[in-house]
Parts: sequence; C-alpha cells; structure tokens
Amino acid sequence: MNLDEAQRKKIAGWIEEGLKLSDIQNRIGSEFGLRLTYMDVRFLVDDLKLVPKDPETPKAPETSLTSTASTAEPKSSPANPNPADAIPAAPGGVSVSVDQLARPGTIASGKVTFSDGNRAEWHFDQTGRLGLLPQQPSYRPPAADLQQFQILLEAELSKMGF
Repeated sequence: MNLDEAQRKKIAGWIEEGLKLSDIQNRIGSEFGLRLTYMDVRFLVDDLKLVPKDPETPKAPETSLTSTASTAEPKSSPANPNPADAIPAAPGGVSVSVDQLARPGTIASGKVTFSDGNRAEWHFDQTGRLGLLPQQPSYRPPAADLQQFQILLEAELSKMGF
C-alpha cells in the first residue's frame, strides 16, 4: 500500500489522539477513499512503527463500606509474624484480610475481625461454599456484621480476580 507522507502523518496523529484501529480504518475509508480490512490497518500501523494507546481504565470510587476496612497490607514483625492477625477492626466496623497462600483444601482463605472485636477465619472450599471458623466456638456474629463481612469479602476477592 502506497501512502504519501501527509497521509502517514495524519494516521500518526490519529494514533496520538487515541483512536482505535477500527476508527482509523473508517477514517482511512472516508478521508483517503481506501477500503482496508481491519488486518490491513493493523499491518499498516505496524509498518509505520506506530503503537496504539491502550484505553485508560476508570478507577472505581471507594464506597463507605470499604473505608471501614483496612486496605493497606500490614507489615509483619518479629513480634507478630502473621501480618493478617495485625489487622484491627475499625471502631464499629468489620475488617477482612485475604491470606497470601490459601489454606490447604480451599480456594481462598483469610481472617475477619467483627465490630465487637471477635475474630474468625473464613475460607471457600472447592465447591464454592463459604466457611467461617470463629476463635470462640459458640460465637455468632451479629447479622449486620455478617452482611458487611460478605460485602467486604466480595470486594477483596474481586480485586484478586475471583
């Protein structure tokens, strides 16, 4: 395909504007009168040593529920070798942590601290069932805490691609 220098500069400008290859294909057809396939446009852009820009992904705004959870990774110390135990619950809130390495026989696992200060371990087994193992055997978290735990857990797991 033979393009003159002005046409090449115009295509380079479209790439700089952030146009997608399909948009460039349409513009080449309308402005230059050339009918190209998408693959032809890909090869053309490659031959011109141009790199299309990746679209920016918008960041999701934080919700008020996630602001009560600790989002920073706690640091381990010699006094506290397990960083997940170092996550305190926000006053009146629930905090959730996800283990770096899931417990054996589980897909994902971690710890939760409820608003009353009680802690539990959680896990998802291979069938996708959620298990909750409180430190105190007879402990039952309040219903509001369970709902907040599920919302925070879903948010944490979605960050990890689950």
